Amino acid sequence: MRAWVLVLVVGAVTGVAAWVWWPRGYGINPQDARQVAQGYDLYNQHCAACHGHDLKGEPDWQTRKAGGELPAPPHDSTGHTWHHPEEQLFAIIKHGIARFAPPGYKTAMPAFVGTLTDAEIKAVLSYIESTWPADVQERRAAMLRR
Repeated sequence: MRAWVLVLVVGAVTGVAAWVWWPRGYGINPQDARQVAQGYDLYNQHCAACHGHDLKGEPDWQTRKAGGELPAPPHDSTGHTWHHPEEQLFAIIKHGIARFAPPGYKTAMPAFVGTLTDAEIKAVLSYIESTWPADVQERRAAMLRR
C-alpha cells in the first residue's frame, strides 16, 4: 500500500514539475515570415497528402474509416487543432499520435522524429497557426490561459 502511495506522489510531483518547467512557446511564431514560408513548404511536402493543401483535412473527418482509424482532421479554423496547446501539437507531430492515445487506438498519423527536425516541426506549426483568423487566435489564447 505504501509503495502505491509513493508511486502516486512521485507521479503527481513529476507531472506538476513538467507542467511548470515545460518550455512555453516552443519558438513557434506565426508572425515570422521566414519560419512560416519554411513551414508552408514542409507542410506541403509532409502533411498535405493527408491533411490537404488547403488544411481542410479529409472529407467526413469525424467518421471512422472501415479500418477503424479516423480520417486526417483539418488544420484550418474549422477543425480542433487550435484547441490544443503548442507543446501537445509539437509532441504529436514528432512522436505520432499513437504514443499519446489509448492502447489499441488506430491511426495513420506517423511519427516525424528522424524525418523533421524540431525547428522544422516548429515551422510547420507556425505556418498552420498563421492561417487562423484573428478571432480564432484570440479565442485560442483565452482558452489556453485558463
